[in-house]
Amino acid sequence: MVTLLAWRVPPRSRKRPATKRPATKRPAVKSSAAKRPAAARPTATRSQAKGSTAERPPDKGPITKRSPENLPERRTGAGHYFAELVPGLEEFGRAELKRLGAGRLDRAGDGVRFAAPANLASVLRARTVTAFYRSVTFAVPRPKGILGDQAMRHLLEEIGAVMAEGERAQDERFDGFRIAAAGADSPVFVRLAEQLESGTGLKQHDDGELLLRVRPDPLSEGWEVLIRLTPRPASSRAWRVCNRPGGLNAVVAAAANKLVGVRATDRYLNLMCGSGTLLVERALAGDAQRLVGLDIDAEALECSRANLLAAGVLERCELLHADVRSAPLPEAGFDALLADPPWGDALGHKRSNRELYPALLSSAARLAAPGARFGLLTHEVRLTQGLLASSNEWLVKRELQLEHGGHHPLLLLLERSSGG
Repeated sequence: MVTLLAWRVPPRSRKRPATKRPATKRPAVKSSAAKRPAAARPTATRSQAKGSTAERPPDKGPITKRSPENLPERRTGAGHYFAELVPGLEEFGRAELKRLGAGRLDRAGDGVRFAAPANLASVLRARTVTAFYRSVTFAVPRPKGILGDQAMRHLLEEIGAVMAEGERAQDERFDGFRIAAAGADSPVFVRLAEQLESGTGLKQHDDGELLLRVRPDPLSEGWEVLIRLTPRPASSRAWRVCNRPGGLNAVVAAAANKLVGVRATDRYLNLMCGSGTLLVERALAGDAQRLVGLDIDAEALECSRANLLAAGVLERCELLHADVRSAPLPEAGFDALLADPPWGDALGHKRSNRELYPALLSSAARLAAPGARFGLLTHEVRLTQGLLASSNEWLVKRELQLEHGGHHPLLLLLERSSGG
């Protein structure tokens, strides 16, 4: 079968001179092209026949989508940004971006692309976004096309604008750059890094703060370069001055608090608070009648105290050194509870979790007011689901599977039932 491109080769203008062939007979070869009516055969200029990529006038024949091989080297999506979201928690990021004025959001891989808003600084305050990038797209069939003169000049202009804005906003320079892409060690990306070093004055190294993600454009043909707007991701909070093994991602903590709900009348309890990530994010999200963090580990509480102080919310919070199974707190005294118990890898053990988890659910039920909401984040999925299936104290309202540090934990929204 003969496949037609968007343009067709014109019929030959002259016949080939006759040549003497042997007298042997050959079977006739049927050509599908020969049977087509003359009207269906295309006409083209000589430059088109040679494969010119110049824009061509519309053809009255069938319209065929052009291959990326023949796309002109030009950029698209000018003035667009990209917000990277936590897989499984996209709904919270999208809702917050809309509330902050991001406008239309187009799903693009592991996040959303949006046009430059009227107040970008406001959008960049979103707490449920992992990182923000400038999105630069190129209508080229492969990354090698970005090395072209026009494309490279434009990419360097965009990088320069991001660097200048970052230095103005944060009063610090980017320390080097790094490229994240499939095949980042290939000759094409080696050449790309060399041109970027020459054009930006930055050196490429593994810890480079100017992160460039290169990937196929998820919304159209071509390739996309994402330029992170800040030296560190948005999930890296300024208030985190103390960290501990198994510490929770702040973006996940912010989304978990939104799942439970943020109400000014809440009496809020963070069970097994650790370094205080959930407690800090809840205090920053809005007012509450009471904010309490509880942990059996005194060092963990000191870590929480340091982070609460750095976030400027220490005076609004209470920290209690106690075992979750015997906490000296009033029964039915809390409307909103959250816990991120040990997953049995970086912290805790699978065997001890079989005793800890039933005690946690029972203690939370004792401290929860009727109808209270309880957010539980765990990687002990089977254990937790089995316990809840036989519980008359908690009703499962929502289950969200997400990605966190190479794991796929479950984020549950429970409601205190009246039957238990």
